Amino acid sequence: MTTVLIADDQPMQRFGFRMLLESQDDMTVVGEAANGAEAVRQVAELHPDVALMDIRMPGLDGIEATRRIIAVGARTRVLIITTFDLDEYAYDGLRAGASGFLVKDAQPEELLAGVRAVAAGDAVVAPSLTRRLLDTYVHHLPAGPTAPAPVRRDDPRLASLTEREREILTVIGQGWTNTEIAERLHLAESTVKTHVGRILAKTGARDRVQAVILAYDAQLVKPA
Repeated sequence: MTTVLIADDQPMQRFGFRMLLESQDDMTVVGEAANGAEAVRQVAELHPDVALMDIRMPGLDGIEATRRIIAVGARTRVLIITTFDLDEYAYDGLRAGASGFLVKDAQPEELLAGVRAVAAGDAVVAPSLTRRLLDTYVHHLPAGPTAPAPVRRDDPRLASLTEREREILTVIGQGWTNTEIAERLHLAESTVKTHVGRILAKTGARDRVQAVILAYDAQLVKPA
């Protein structure tokens, strides 16, 4: 059974999500939050598999709530619900540690598939789209003391990678799928999957989307 927390400041939106999710035999809603602070508190108390996270909420917004949930090492995976698929909010949500995002006008089956994918440890955003987001908003990164520290090329997470794993992390950052990696590097797809799993384990990346961001931050991949 996949447990879900719904974080949205609109009661009718929460009601609609709850009705859809609880119509499924393999899902149950364990809590609702009307703002980011409530979401962080309920994640700590309820440990849901997935948090459906709205972005624009009063007080603590969904981006900061996501950042705090990820920072404490919660097992909960965050699925951002946003209005536009390529806005800066989706970008900020991914960098905060979300496992993916969906637009609010997605079809019901897309939302259900997204929740199941995130619960299973997959990402709901294609790596190629993640890279498009990063490329689009690279110039929007904050400057000065509040800017996130860049990942160093000698970061221990990268230093632990073999030469082949670093190569595969680089092409993951370029948006290649497992099939494309297998074909272009002349590897069996099962071998690629094994390499990807080891890369995630060694770098601490929660999923493939976060691996793309790591490759980007480590400057293994340059903006297009």
